[in-house]
Amino acid sequence: MKASHLHLSYGTKIVYDDCNFNLENRDKVGIVGVNGAGKTTLFRIILGEQTLDDGKIELPSHRLGYLPQEITTPPEHDDITVWEYVASGRPIDELQEKLNSEYEKLAKYPDSSAILQRINELQDTIDSYDLLNFDYELLKILEKMNLADLMDRKLQELSGGQKSKVAFARVLFENAGLLLLDEPTNHLDVETKRFVANFLRNYQGTVLVISHDIDFLDEVTNKTLFVNKSTHKMKVYRGNYSEFRRQYAEEKAAEDARITEQEREIKRLSEFVARARATKRSNTALIGMGHQREKVLAKKLAELGEREKEYARVSMRIDPAKQSSKTPLEVQNLSFAYPDGPELYHQLSFSLTRGEKFLIVGENGVGKSTLLKLIVGELAPTSGSIIYGHNLTTAYYAQELEILDDRRTILENVSSYDFTDTELRGMLSNFLFYDDDIYKKIAVLSPGEKARVALCKILLQRANLIILDEPTNHFDPETQKIIGENLKDYTGTVVMVSHNPAFVEQVGITRMLIVPSRHRESSEDGVISKRSTFQKPSLALIKNYSRELLEYYYYLNSDLV
Repeated sequence: MKASHLHLSYGTKIVYDDCNFNLENRDKVGIVGVNGAGKTTLFRIILGEQTLDDGKIELPSHRLGYLPQEITTPPEHDDITVWEYVASGRPIDELQEKLNSEYEKLAKYPDSSAILQRINELQDTIDSYDLLNFDYELLKILEKMNLADLMDRKLQELSGGQKSKVAFARVLFENAGLLLLDEPTNHLDVETKRFVANFLRNYQGTVLVISHDIDFLDEVTNKTLFVNKSTHKMKVYRGNYSEFRRQYAEEKAAEDARITEQEREIKRLSEFVARARATKRSNTALIGMGHQREKVLAKKLAELGEREKEYARVSMRIDPAKQSSKTPLEVQNLSFAYPDGPELYHQLSFSLTRGEKFLIVGENGVGKSTLLKLIVGELAPTSGSIIYGHNLTTAYYAQELEILDDRRTILENVSSYDFTDTELRGMLSNFLFYDDDIYKKIAVLSPGEKARVALCKILLQRANLIILDEPTNHFDPETQKIIGENLKDYTGTVVMVSHNPAFVEQVGITRMLIVPSRHRESSEDGVISKRSTFQKPSLALIKNYSRELLEYYYYLNSDLV
Protein backbone atom coordinates (compact mmCIF):
# COMPACT_ATOMS: atom_id res chain seq x y z
CA MET A 1 0.00 0.00 0.00
CA LYS A 2 1.33 3.41 -0.97
CA ALA A 3 -0.03 6.84 -0.03
CA SER A 4 1.18 9.86 -1.98
CA HIS A 5 0.65 13.55 -1.18
CA LEU A 6 -2.60 13.16 0.74
CA HIS A 7 -4.45 16.42 1.32
CA LEU A 8 -7.76 16.67 3.14
CA SER A 9 -9.53 19.48 4.97
CA TYR A 10 -13.01 20.36 6.15
CA GLY A 11 -13.34 24.09 5.60
CA THR A 12 -10.51 25.67 7.57
CA LYS A 13 -9.79 22.47 9.52
CA ILE A 14 -6.80 20.66 8.04
CA VAL A 15 -6.75 16.88 8.48
CA TYR A 16 -3.89 15.79 6.19
CA ASP A 17 -1.23 18.06 4.71
CA ASP A 18 0.92 16.34 2.06
CA CYS A 19 1.04 12.96 3.80
CA ASN A 20 3.06 10.07 2.39
CA PHE A 21 3.72 6.53 3.57
CA ASN A 22 4.53 3.04 2.27
CA LEU A 23 3.46 -0.28 3.76
CA GLU A 24 4.54 -3.74 2.66
CA ASN A 25 2.45 -6.86 2.12
CA ARG A 26 1.80 -8.80 5.33
CA ASP A 27 2.69 -5.82 7.52
CA LYS A 28 0.75 -5.66 10.78
CA VAL A 29 0.32 -1.93 11.35
CA GLY A 30 -1.06 -0.09 14.36
CA ILE A 31 -2.60 3.28 13.43
CA VAL A 32 -2.29 5.69 16.35
CA GLY A 33 -2.87 9.34 17.14
CA VAL A 34 -5.06 11.46 19.41
CA ASN A 35 -8.81 11.48 18.93
CA GLY A 36 -9.73 13.56 15.90
CA ALA A 37 -6.36 13.12 14.18
CA GLY A 38 -7.92 11.32 11.22
CA LYS A 39 -7.38 7.61 11.92
CA THR A 40 -10.90 6.41 11.10
CA THR A 41 -11.00 8.92 8.23
CA LEU A 42 -8.06 7.05 6.69
CA PHE A 43 -10.13 3.86 6.77
CA ARG A 44 -13.04 5.67 5.13
CA ILE A 45 -10.73 6.80 2.33
CA ILE A 46 -9.47 3.25 1.79
CA LEU A 47 -13.07 2.01 1.77
CA GLY A 48 -14.04 4.61 -0.83
CA GLU A 49 -16.42 6.40 1.55
CA GLN A 50 -14.35 9.61 1.74
CA THR A 51 -12.79 11.60 -1.11
CA LEU A 52 -9.41 13.27 -0.77
CA ASP A 53 -8.85 16.88 -1.81
CA ASP A 54 -5.64 15.74 -3.48
CA GLY A 55 -3.29 12.76 -3.55
CA LYS A 56 -4.04 9.06 -3.80
CA ILE A 57 -3.74 5.73 -2.04
CA GLU A 58 -2.63 2.77 -4.14
CA LEU A 59 -4.11 -0.44 -2.75
CA PRO A 60 -3.00 -4.00 -3.47
CA SER A 61 -5.38 -6.06 -5.58
CA HIS A 62 -6.72 -7.94 -2.57
CA ARG A 63 -10.15 -8.38 -1.10
CA LEU A 64 -10.74 -6.03 1.78
CA GLY A 65 -12.19 -6.97 5.18
CA TYR A 66 -13.48 -4.29 7.53
CA LEU A 67 -14.52 -4.32 11.18
CA PRO A 68 -16.04 -0.95 12.16
CA GLN A 69 -15.86 0.47 15.67
CA GLU A 70 -19.65 0.53 15.98
CA ILE A 71 -20.99 -2.85 14.93
CA THR A 72 -24.53 -3.18 13.69
CA THR A 73 -26.03 -6.13 11.86
CA PRO A 74 -28.67 -5.39 9.20
CA PRO A 75 -32.26 -6.22 10.26
CA GLU A 76 -32.51 -8.78 7.45
CA HIS A 77 -29.81 -10.81 9.21
CA ASP A 78 -31.68 -11.08 12.52
CA ASP A 79 -33.29 -14.39 11.60
CA ILE A 80 -30.15 -16.13 10.33
CA THR A 81 -27.94 -18.23 12.56
CA VAL A 82 -24.44 -17.43 13.72
CA TRP A 83 -23.07 -20.18 11.45
CA GLU A 84 -24.88 -18.78 8.41
CA TYR A 85 -23.79 -15.22 9.13
CA VAL A 86 -20.11 -16.05 9.60
CA ALA A 87 -20.15 -18.40 6.58
CA SER A 88 -21.50 -15.57 4.42
CA GLY A 89 -18.09 -13.93 4.79
CA ARG A 90 -17.06 -16.25 1.97
CA PRO A 91 -19.99 -15.91 -0.49
CA ILE A 92 -19.25 -19.07 -2.49
CA ASP A 93 -22.76 -19.52 -3.92
CA GLU A 94 -22.96 -15.89 -5.05
CA LEU A 95 -19.56 -16.08 -6.74
CA GLN A 96 -20.38 -19.40 -8.37
CA GLU A 97 -23.55 -17.90 -9.86
CA LYS A 98 -21.53 -15.01 -11.27
CA LEU A 99 -18.97 -17.44 -12.67
CA ASN A 100 -21.67 -19.51 -14.37
CA SER A 101 -23.15 -16.33 -15.83
CA GLU A 102 -19.76 -15.32 -17.25
CA TYR A 103 -19.34 -18.76 -18.84
CA GLU A 104 -22.74 -18.35 -20.50
CA LYS A 105 -21.59 -15.01 -21.90
CA LEU A 106 -18.34 -16.59 -23.07
CA ALA A 107 -20.29 -19.16 -25.06
CA LYS A 108 -21.84 -16.27 -27.03
CA TYR A 109 -18.65 -14.20 -27.25
CA PRO A 110 -15.75 -16.72 -27.17
CA ASP A 111 -13.14 -14.14 -28.16
CA SER A 112 -13.95 -11.63 -25.40
CA SER A 113 -10.82 -10.95 -23.35
CA ALA A 114 -12.85 -8.95 -20.81
CA ILE A 115 -15.07 -11.95 -20.07
CA LEU A 116 -12.04 -14.24 -19.77
CA GLN A 117 -10.43 -11.82 -17.32
CA ARG A 118 -13.58 -11.72 -15.15
CA ILE A 119 -13.73 -15.53 -15.19
CA ASN A 120 -10.11 -15.78 -14.06
CA GLU A 121 -10.67 -13.24 -11.29
CA LEU A 122 -13.80 -15.02 -10.03
CA GLN A 123 -12.11 -18.41 -10.13
CA ASP A 124 -9.08 -17.06 -8.25
CA THR A 125 -11.36 -15.67 -5.55
CA ILE A 126 -13.26 -18.95 -5.21
CA ASP A 127 -9.99 -20.91 -5.05
CA SER A 128 -8.68 -18.61 -2.31
CA TYR A 129 -11.64 -19.61 -0.15
CA ASP A 130 -10.29 -23.18 0.12
CA LEU A 131 -13.58 -25.04 -0.35
CA LEU A 132 -12.14 -28.34 0.88
CA ASN A 133 -11.46 -26.86 4.33
CA PHE A 134 -14.40 -24.41 4.40
CA ASP A 135 -16.34 -26.03 7.25
CA TYR A 136 -13.18 -26.92 9.20
CA GLU A 137 -11.81 -23.37 9.14
CA LEU A 138 -15.19 -21.89 10.04
CA LEU A 139 -15.67 -24.24 12.98
CA LYS A 140 -12.11 -23.62 14.18
CA ILE A 141 -12.65 -19.84 14.32
CA LEU A 142 -16.00 -20.24 16.10
CA GLU A 143 -14.46 -22.58 18.67
CA LYS A 144 -11.40 -20.40 19.31
CA MET A 145 -13.62 -17.35 19.77
CA ASN A 146 -15.87 -19.34 22.14
CA LEU A 147 -18.81 -19.07 19.76
CA ALA A 148 -19.29 -22.76 18.93
CA ASP A 149 -22.14 -23.09 21.43
CA LEU A 150 -23.93 -20.24 19.66
CA MET A 151 -23.59 -21.45 16.07
CA ASP A 152 -27.27 -22.44 15.83
CA ARG A 153 -28.55 -19.32 17.65
CA LYS A 154 -30.07 -16.46 15.67
CA LEU A 155 -28.30 -13.10 15.70
CA GLN A 156 -31.26 -11.36 17.29
CA GLU A 157 -30.91 -13.59 20.37
CA LEU A 158 -27.33 -12.52 21.11
CA SER A 159 -25.97 -9.93 23.53
CA GLY A 160 -24.10 -6.86 22.26
CA GLY A 161 -20.75 -8.41 23.16
CA GLN A 162 -21.64 -11.68 21.44
CA LYS A 163 -22.73 -9.87 18.26
CA SER A 164 -19.42 -8.01 18.21
CA LYS A 165 -17.49 -11.27 18.48
CA VAL A 166 -19.60 -12.85 15.74
CA ALA A 167 -18.96 -9.88 13.43
CA PHE A 168 -15.25 -10.15 14.17
CA ALA A 169 -15.29 -13.90 13.47
CA ARG A 170 -16.92 -13.20 10.10
CA VAL A 171 -14.20 -10.68 9.18
CA LEU A 172 -11.46 -13.17 10.12
CA PHE A 173 -13.17 -15.94 8.15
CA GLU A 174 -13.37 -13.77 5.00
CA ASN A 175 -9.66 -14.43 4.43
CA ALA A 176 -9.24 -10.97 2.91
CA GLY A 177 -5.84 -9.78 1.76
CA LEU A 178 -6.22 -6.47 3.61
CA LEU A 179 -7.92 -6.20 7.01
CA LEU A 180 -9.07 -2.88 8.47
CA LEU A 181 -9.88 -3.24 12.17
CA ASP A 182 -11.25 -0.27 14.12
CA GLU A 183 -11.03 -0.84 17.89
CA PRO A 184 -11.37 -4.63 17.52
CA THR A 185 -10.85 -5.51 21.19
CA ASN A 186 -13.62 -3.34 22.64
CA HIS A 187 -15.94 -6.27 23.33
CA LEU A 188 -13.50 -9.17 23.58
CA ASP A 189 -12.90 -11.15 26.75
CA VAL A 190 -9.28 -11.84 27.65
CA GLU A 191 -9.16 -15.39 26.31
CA THR A 192 -10.64 -14.44 22.94
CA LYS A 193 -8.27 -11.49 22.73
CA ARG A 194 -5.35 -13.89 23.05
CA PHE A 195 -6.62 -16.01 20.17
CA VAL A 196 -7.22 -12.97 17.96
CA ALA A 197 -3.75 -11.58 18.67
CA ASN A 198 -2.14 -14.88 17.72
CA PHE A 199 -4.37 -15.20 14.64
CA LEU A 200 -3.43 -11.74 13.37
CA ARG A 201 0.28 -12.17 14.05
CA ASN A 202 0.27 -15.20 11.74
CA TYR A 203 -2.21 -13.78 9.23
CA GLN A 204 -1.00 -14.07 5.63
CA GLY A 205 -2.46 -10.71 4.63
CA THR A 206 -1.90 -7.09 5.62
CA VAL A 207 -3.57 -5.80 8.79
CA LEU A 208 -4.27 -2.17 9.70
CA VAL A 209 -5.60 -1.79 13.22
CA ILE A 210 -6.81 1.28 15.10
CA SER A 211 -6.76 0.53 18.80
CA HIS A 212 -6.37 2.14 22.21
CA ASP A 213 -5.39 -1.25 23.65
CA ILE A 214 -1.63 -0.90 24.11
CA ASP A 215 -1.05 -4.53 25.12
CA PHE A 216 -2.90 -5.74 22.02
CA LEU A 217 -0.93 -3.43 19.71
CA ASP A 218 2.33 -4.56 21.27
CA GLU A 219 1.43 -8.20 20.70
CA VAL A 220 0.23 -7.87 17.11
CA THR A 221 1.98 -5.08 15.22
CA ASN A 222 5.39 -4.83 13.59
CA LYS A 223 4.93 -1.23 12.41
CA THR A 224 3.13 1.86 13.67
CA LEU A 225 1.58 4.58 11.50
CA PHE A 226 1.39 7.78 13.54
CA VAL A 227 -1.22 10.32 12.43
CA ASN A 228 -0.04 13.62 13.91
CA LYS A 229 -2.94 15.97 14.62
CA SER A 230 -0.55 18.85 15.36
CA THR A 231 1.42 18.74 12.09
CA HIS A 232 -1.25 17.00 9.96
CA LYS A 233 1.44 14.58 8.80
CA MET A 234 1.84 10.79 8.91
CA LYS A 235 4.93 8.75 9.62
CA VAL A 236 5.62 5.01 9.71
CA TYR A 237 7.75 3.73 12.61
CA ARG A 238 9.25 0.25 12.68
CA GLY A 239 8.19 -1.71 15.73
CA ASN A 240 5.11 -2.05 17.93
CA TYR A 241 3.40 0.68 19.95
CA SER A 242 5.90 0.70 22.82
CA GLU A 243 8.80 0.95 20.37
CA PHE A 244 7.00 3.77 18.56
CA ARG A 245 6.54 5.65 21.85
CA ARG A 246 10.26 5.31 22.60
CA GLN A 247 11.31 6.54 19.14
CA TYR A 248 8.75 9.34 19.14
CA ALA A 249 9.81 10.53 22.62
CA GLU A 250 13.44 10.65 21.48
CA GLU A 251 12.51 12.59 18.33
CA LYS A 252 10.36 15.02 20.29
CA ALA A 253 13.08 15.59 22.91
CA ALA A 254 15.65 16.22 20.18
CA GLU A 255 13.32 18.63 18.37
CA ASP A 256 12.47 20.47 21.58
CA ALA A 257 16.19 20.81 22.36
CA ARG A 258 16.84 22.14 18.84
CA ILE A 259 14.04 24.70 19.15
CA THR A 260 15.28 25.74 22.60
CA GLU A 261 18.75 26.37 21.17
CA GLN A 262 17.23 28.33 18.26
CA GLU A 263 15.25 30.46 20.71
CA ARG A 264 18.42 31.22 22.70
CA GLU A 265 20.24 32.28 19.53
CA ILE A 266 17.28 34.41 18.42
CA LYS A 267 17.14 36.11 21.82
CA ARG A 268 20.87 36.83 21.69
CA LEU A 269 20.63 38.26 18.15
CA SER A 270 17.53 40.29 19.02
CA GLU A 271 19.28 41.90 21.99
CA PHE A 272 22.32 42.76 19.82
CA VAL A 273 20.14 44.26 17.06
CA ALA A 274 18.24 46.31 19.66
CA ARG A 275 21.50 47.70 21.06
CA ALA A 276 22.76 48.51 17.56
CA ARG A 277 19.56 50.38 16.74
CA ALA A 278 19.80 52.38 19.97
CA THR A 279 23.44 53.39 19.53
CA LYS A 280 24.64 56.80 18.36
CA ARG A 281 24.82 57.42 14.63
CA SER A 282 28.53 57.99 14.98
CA ASN A 283 29.07 54.36 16.00
CA THR A 284 29.03 53.12 12.41
CA ALA A 285 30.84 49.87 13.22
CA LEU A 286 28.16 48.76 15.70
CA ILE A 287 25.37 49.88 13.35
CA GLY A 288 26.94 47.87 10.52
CA MET A 289 27.20 44.78 12.66
CA GLY A 290 23.59 45.35 13.71
CA HIS A 291 22.45 45.29 10.07
CA GLN A 292 24.37 42.07 9.49
CA ARG A 293 22.93 40.43 12.60
CA GLU A 294 19.44 41.64 11.61
CA LYS A 295 19.69 39.61 8.38
CA VAL A 296 20.88 36.56 10.34
CA LEU A 297 18.01 37.09 12.81
CA ALA A 298 15.44 37.18 9.99
CA LYS A 299 16.81 33.89 8.65
CA LYS A 300 16.79 32.29 12.11
CA LEU A 301 13.19 33.38 12.68
CA ALA A 302 12.17 31.86 9.35
CA GLU A 303 13.88 28.58 10.27
CA LEU A 304 12.50 28.45 13.80
CA GLY A 305 10.63 25.21 14.38
CA GLU A 306 7.27 24.98 16.13
CA ARG A 307 6.73 22.79 19.16
CA GLU A 308 3.97 20.26 18.78
CA LYS A 309 0.70 21.40 20.23
CA GLU A 310 -0.38 19.76 23.48
CA TYR A 311 -4.04 18.88 23.17
CA ALA A 312 -6.50 19.21 26.01
CA ARG A 313 -7.34 16.10 28.00
CA VAL A 314 -10.55 15.13 29.72
CA SER A 315 -10.73 16.65 33.20
CA MET A 316 -12.97 15.02 35.77
CA ARG A 317 -13.66 14.56 39.46
CA ILE A 318 -16.18 12.10 40.88
CA ASP A 319 -17.77 13.11 44.18
CA PRO A 320 -20.94 11.55 45.64
CA ALA A 321 -23.43 14.15 46.84
CA LYS A 322 -24.20 12.07 49.93
CA GLN A 323 -22.97 8.92 51.64
CA SER A 324 -24.80 5.62 51.37
CA SER A 325 -25.35 3.16 54.20
CA LYS A 326 -22.57 0.71 55.09
CA THR A 327 -24.24 -1.96 52.95
CA PRO A 328 -25.41 -0.09 49.83
CA LEU A 329 -26.55 -3.20 47.96
CA GLU A 330 -27.51 -6.76 48.80
CA VAL A 331 -28.45 -9.53 46.34
CA GLN A 332 -30.44 -12.39 47.86
CA ASN A 333 -31.04 -15.73 46.13
CA LEU A 334 -31.15 -14.13 42.70
CA SER A 335 -32.22 -16.31 39.75
CA PHE A 336 -32.74 -15.11 36.20
CA ALA A 337 -33.37 -16.44 32.71
CA TYR A 338 -34.47 -14.75 29.52
CA PRO A 339 -37.68 -16.13 27.95
CA ASP A 340 -36.94 -19.52 26.35
CA GLY A 341 -33.31 -19.19 27.44
CA PRO A 342 -31.14 -21.04 29.96
CA GLU A 343 -30.92 -19.91 33.56
CA LEU A 344 -28.01 -17.49 33.92
CA TYR A 345 -28.09 -17.22 37.72
CA HIS A 346 -29.48 -19.60 40.32
CA GLN A 347 -29.90 -18.28 43.87
CA LEU A 348 -26.95 -15.94 43.57
CA SER A 349 -26.30 -14.00 46.78
CA PHE A 350 -23.81 -11.31 47.72
CA SER A 351 -23.60 -7.93 49.42
CA LEU A 352 -21.45 -4.87 48.84
CA THR A 353 -19.63 -2.78 51.42
CA ARG A 354 -19.57 1.01 51.08
CA GLY A 355 -16.47 2.15 49.19
CA GLU A 356 -15.84 -1.25 47.64
CA LYS A 357 -14.51 -1.62 44.09
CA PHE A 358 -16.27 -4.74 42.81
CA LEU A 359 -15.32 -6.35 39.48
CA ILE A 360 -17.41 -8.79 37.42
CA VAL A 361 -15.59 -10.75 34.70
CA GLY A 362 -16.19 -13.76 32.48
CA GLU A 363 -16.49 -14.69 28.85
CA ASN A 364 -18.94 -12.92 26.54
CA GLY A 365 -22.51 -14.09 26.93
CA VAL A 366 -22.32 -15.50 30.47
CA GLY A 367 -24.50 -12.71 31.87
CA LYS A 368 -22.22 -9.92 33.12
CA SER A 369 -24.15 -7.05 31.52
CA THR A 370 -27.40 -8.79 32.44
CA LEU A 371 -26.41 -8.73 36.10
CA LEU A 372 -25.76 -4.99 35.92
CA LYS A 373 -29.16 -4.45 34.31
CA LEU A 374 -30.78 -6.44 37.10
CA ILE A 375 -29.01 -4.28 39.69
CA VAL A 376 -30.19 -1.01 38.10
CA GLY A 377 -33.73 -2.33 37.60
CA GLU A 378 -33.79 -2.54 33.82
CA LEU A 379 -34.58 -6.24 34.19
CA ALA A 380 -36.58 -8.06 36.85
CA PRO A 381 -35.28 -11.23 38.55
CA THR A 382 -37.05 -14.52 37.90
CA SER A 383 -36.85 -15.00 41.65
CA GLY A 384 -34.94 -13.56 44.55
CA SER A 385 -34.47 -9.93 45.44
CA ILE A 386 -32.12 -6.95 45.28
CA ILE A 387 -32.14 -4.77 48.39
CA TYR A 388 -30.91 -1.18 48.17
CA GLY A 389 -29.38 0.51 51.19
CA HIS A 390 -30.41 3.79 52.79
CA ASN A 391 -29.55 6.96 50.83
CA LEU A 392 -28.41 4.90 47.82
CA THR A 393 -28.14 6.80 44.53
CA THR A 394 -26.95 5.04 41.38
CA ALA A 395 -25.44 6.05 38.04
CA TYR A 396 -25.17 3.52 35.22
CA TYR A 397 -22.71 3.60 32.29
CA ALA A 398 -24.01 1.12 29.70
CA GLN A 399 -21.68 -0.72 27.33
CA GLU A 400 -23.70 0.24 24.25
CA LEU A 401 -24.20 3.80 25.59
CA GLU A 402 -27.96 3.25 25.78
CA ILE A 403 -28.20 5.99 28.40
CA LEU A 404 -27.90 8.55 25.58
CA ASP A 405 -30.78 9.70 23.38
CA ASP A 406 -29.53 9.93 19.78
CA ARG A 407 -32.31 12.36 18.85
CA ARG A 408 -31.28 14.96 21.43
CA THR A 409 -28.28 17.28 21.64
CA ILE A 410 -25.28 16.88 23.91
CA LEU A 411 -26.61 19.59 26.24
CA GLU A 412 -30.09 18.03 26.36
CA ASN A 413 -28.61 14.64 27.26
CA VAL A 414 -26.76 15.99 30.31
CA SER A 415 -29.32 18.58 31.43
CA SER A 416 -30.28 18.44 35.09
CA TYR A 417 -32.37 20.58 37.43
CA ASP A 418 -29.39 20.64 39.79
CA PHE A 419 -27.18 22.61 37.37
CA THR A 420 -27.54 25.82 35.42
CA ASP A 421 -26.68 25.97 31.70
CA THR A 422 -23.49 27.84 32.59
CA GLU A 423 -22.46 25.08 34.98
CA LEU A 424 -23.29 22.44 32.39
CA ARG A 425 -21.23 24.26 29.76
CA GLY A 426 -18.30 24.30 32.17
CA MET A 427 -18.60 20.60 32.84
CA LEU A 428 -18.92 19.79 29.13
CA SER A 429 -15.79 21.83 28.41
CA ASN A 430 -13.95 19.49 30.81
CA PHE A 431 -15.00 16.72 28.44
CA LEU A 432 -13.75 18.69 25.40
CA PHE A 433 -17.10 19.99 24.15
CA TYR A 434 -16.88 23.73 23.54
CA ASP A 435 -19.12 26.53 22.27
CA ASP A 436 -21.61 25.27 19.66
CA ASP A 437 -20.41 21.66 20.04
CA ILE A 438 -22.98 21.20 22.80
CA TYR A 439 -25.83 21.62 20.29
CA LYS A 440 -24.72 18.65 18.16
CA LYS A 441 -27.11 15.71 18.09
CA ILE A 442 -25.77 12.52 19.67
CA ALA A 443 -26.48 10.66 16.42
CA VAL A 444 -23.74 12.55 14.55
CA LEU A 445 -21.00 12.00 17.15
CA SER A 446 -18.16 9.52 16.91
CA PRO A 447 -18.11 6.59 19.38
CA GLY A 448 -15.39 8.35 21.39
CA GLU A 449 -17.43 11.55 21.61
CA LYS A 450 -20.53 9.61 22.68
CA ALA A 451 -18.51 7.91 25.40
CA ARG A 452 -17.36 11.30 26.72
CA VAL A 453 -20.96 12.54 26.87
CA ALA A 454 -22.04 9.39 28.73
CA LEU A 455 -19.19 9.77 31.22
CA CYS A 456 -20.05 13.42 31.79
CA LYS A 457 -23.66 12.44 32.44
CA ILE A 458 -22.52 9.90 35.04
CA LEU A 459 -20.44 12.48 36.91
CA LEU A 460 -23.24 15.04 36.98
CA GLN A 461 -25.46 12.59 38.87
CA ARG A 462 -23.00 12.58 41.82
CA ALA A 463 -24.20 9.09 42.77
CA ASN A 464 -22.73 7.01 45.59
CA LEU A 465 -22.97 3.76 43.58
CA ILE A 466 -21.49 3.83 40.08
CA ILE A 467 -22.18 0.86 37.79
CA LEU A 468 -19.89 0.64 34.77
CA ASP A 469 -20.09 -1.73 31.80
CA GLU A 470 -16.79 -1.70 29.85
CA PRO A 471 -16.01 1.95 30.69
CA THR A 472 -12.70 2.08 28.77
CA ASN A 473 -14.14 1.24 25.35
CA HIS A 474 -13.53 4.12 22.90
CA PHE A 475 -11.12 5.98 25.21
CA ASP A 476 -7.43 6.56 24.50
CA PRO A 477 -4.83 5.37 27.06
CA GLU A 478 -4.40 8.85 28.57
CA THR A 479 -8.15 9.22 29.18
CA GLN A 480 -8.34 5.67 30.55
CA LYS A 481 -5.66 6.64 33.06
CA ILE A 482 -7.61 9.74 34.13
CA ILE A 483 -10.78 7.69 34.62
CA GLY A 484 -8.91 5.02 36.56
CA GLU A 485 -7.26 7.54 38.89
CA ASN A 486 -10.63 9.14 39.64
CA LEU A 487 -12.33 5.83 40.35
CA LYS A 488 -9.51 4.83 42.68
CA ASP A 489 -10.04 8.00 44.73
CA TYR A 490 -13.85 7.80 44.55
CA THR A 491 -15.35 7.41 48.04
CA GLY A 492 -18.52 5.74 46.81
CA THR A 493 -19.01 2.13 45.65
CA VAL A 494 -18.12 0.84 42.19
CA VAL A 495 -19.49 -2.23 40.41
CA MET A 496 -17.73 -2.75 37.11
CA VAL A 497 -17.50 -5.10 34.13
CA SER A 498 -14.18 -4.77 32.33
CA HIS A 499 -11.84 -6.85 30.16
CA ASN A 500 -9.04 -4.29 30.52
CA PRO A 501 -6.55 -5.72 33.08
CA ALA A 502 -4.33 -2.62 33.28
CA PHE A 503 -7.34 -0.38 33.96
CA VAL A 504 -8.72 -2.80 36.55
CA GLU A 505 -5.41 -2.82 38.42
CA GLN A 506 -5.32 0.97 38.37
CA VAL A 507 -8.81 1.30 39.88
CA GLY A 508 -7.82 -0.91 42.82
CA ILE A 509 -10.37 -3.72 42.72
CA THR A 510 -11.15 -5.24 46.15
CA ARG A 511 -13.18 -8.28 45.05
CA MET A 512 -13.85 -10.17 41.83
CA LEU A 513 -17.03 -11.94 40.79
CA ILE A 514 -16.05 -14.25 37.95
CA VAL A 515 -18.98 -15.80 36.12
CA PRO A 516 -17.95 -19.19 34.70
CA SER A 517 -19.00 -20.40 31.28
CA ARG A 518 -21.88 -22.86 31.45
CA HIS A 519 -20.15 -25.29 29.11
CA ARG A 520 -17.13 -25.67 31.39
CA GLU A 521 -18.87 -27.83 33.97
CA SER A 522 -22.34 -28.35 35.39
CA SER A 523 -24.14 -29.90 38.29
CA GLU A 524 -27.12 -32.24 38.02
CA ASP A 525 -29.58 -29.40 37.56
CA GLY A 526 -27.37 -27.70 34.95
CA VAL A 527 -26.35 -24.86 37.21
CA ILE A 528 -22.68 -24.18 37.85
CA SER A 529 -21.94 -24.45 41.55
CA LYS A 530 -18.46 -23.93 42.93
CA ARG A 531 -17.26 -22.40 46.16
CA SER A 532 -14.23 -20.24 46.74
CA THR A 533 -13.04 -17.42 48.95
CA PHE A 534 -12.46 -13.79 48.11
CA GLN A 535 -9.11 -12.14 48.00
CA LYS A 536 -7.77 -8.92 46.57
CA PRO A 537 -6.69 -9.81 43.03
CA SER A 538 -3.04 -9.33 42.10
CA LEU A 539 -2.06 -7.89 38.72
CA ALA A 540 -0.86 -11.34 37.65
CA LEU A 541 -4.25 -12.79 38.54
CA ILE A 542 -6.15 -10.02 36.80
CA LYS A 543 -4.08 -10.44 33.63
CA ASN A 544 -5.07 -14.09 33.55
CA TYR A 545 -8.84 -14.02 33.63
CA SER A 546 -8.58 -17.16 31.50
CA ARG A 547 -10.29 -20.54 31.73
CA GLU A 548 -7.93 -21.62 34.49
CA LEU A 549 -8.93 -18.60 36.57
CA LEU A 550 -12.62 -19.15 35.86
CA GLU A 551 -12.31 -22.72 37.10
CA TYR A 552 -10.26 -21.62 40.11
CA TYR A 553 -12.49 -18.81 41.33
CA TYR A 554 -16.25 -19.58 40.73
CA TYR A 555 -19.43 -18.06 41.67
CA LEU A 556 -22.98 -19.03 41.05
CA ASN A 557 -25.21 -20.61 43.71
CA SER A 558 -23.16 -19.47 46.69
CA ASP A 559 -22.86 -16.68 49.23
CA LEU A 560 -20.02 -14.29 48.53
CA VAL A 561 -18.02 -13.89 51.70
